Amino acid sequence: MSQTPFLVAALYKFVRMDGLAEKQVELQQLCEAEQVRGTLLLAPEGVNGTIAGPDGGVAAVLAHLRGLPGLEALAPKFSRAAEQPFYRMKVRLKREIVTMGQPDVDPNLVVGTYVKPADWNALISEPDVILIDTRNDYEVEIGTFVGAIDPRTHSFRQFPEFVDGLKKSGEKPKVAMFCTGGIRCEKASAYMKQQGFEEVYHLEGGILKYLETVPEAESLWEGDCFVFDQRVSVRHGLVQGDYDLCHACRRPLAAEDKASSLFEEGVSCPRCHAETTPEQKRNFAERQKQIALAQARGEVHIGASLHEGDDA
Repeated sequence: MSQTPFLVAALYKFVRMDGLAEKQVELQQLCEAEQVRGTLLLAPEGVNGTIAGPDGGVAAVLAHLRGLPGLEALAPKFSRAAEQPFYRMKVRLKREIVTMGQPDVDPNLVVGTYVKPADWNALISEPDVILIDTRNDYEVEIGTFVGAIDPRTHSFRQFPEFVDGLKKSGEKPKVAMFCTGGIRCEKASAYMKQQGFEEVYHLEGGILKYLETVPEAESLWEGDCFVFDQRVSVRHGLVQGDYDLCHACRRPLAAEDKASSLFEEGVSCPRCHAETTPEQKRNFAERQKQIALAQARGEVHIGASLHEGDDA
């Protein structure tokens, strides 16, 4: 991996946390002092986020996090970016670090079996294993594991509905699940265990760790992996992909999407053109104009920021 200027660290940990308001202030101040940007979510169930900055700055933030009770073994996934992939730093307080809307689900109490990336291919190649992609539909669209089931969710809150459908089939099969960095499938595995599924496995470190450590020649991954920053997607070796982002609907855009007559930068793409009203398109166009003017002045317009992801 080339030593490009910005170190990116994707992290999460389910752990009981208190004193969140104080931790929020300390982390915000530290990140700003160390020229680190990104998003960190703090909740009673733990921490989740992705940050980027100079190596020393990211190391300082991680050292601070590891100094908090229960986070001593925090193990981020690292990659690099040629440009700062975030516009600003946000430390936010949340009810959940990944929102499923099931308050009784606690991965600190029960969770599925972790599977190392080196052992993942063997597991998902077993004939009795059902492989489930726990990410949202727009993420699955640009890449997934061979043979994976797409639950076709627009939000992680819809995942329990998918599980209910499996339960109604009368079967509780051996399940393997995966997501970008591990957080969604960890919580999903806790939910499935709670719902009576006995054999539940999930990819430790998520797709990011798999793409980092498993040689491409041996890989069962196809396509790109969507990430919630300005890189939009990464490939094997965590090299940045070629996708852009539609700043109207936040879906990834391939070259052919941008060649469509329905594409207008910041206003619409082939997927969302029919989903928005003329008034919304006018508002998007005005926002895009302001973004362009800000860029011409060498500034960052707040409307250019990415939506907050629910993975790490």
